[in-house]
Amino acid sequence: MTKPSAKEIKAIAETAGVTIDAEIAARVAGSIGPAFEGFAPIAGTLPFDLEPASFLLAQTMKVSK
Repeated sequence: MTKPSAKEIKAIAETAGVTIDAEIAARVAGSIGPAFEGFAPIAGTLPFDLEPASFLLAQTMKVSK
């Protein structure tokens, strides 16, 4: 597991149905980078994987009360 680039973040987000511009993709890549670096020593040993598109989807969902 390696830290994703802004280009990869943009592609993952768009695959999830969330359209983002290059600036937002770069911000996401920068903000989740430390998590990827922190989990690198145990990558592949956990029953889940880091996936940035879910974060973007959660941030753009509208919740009705």
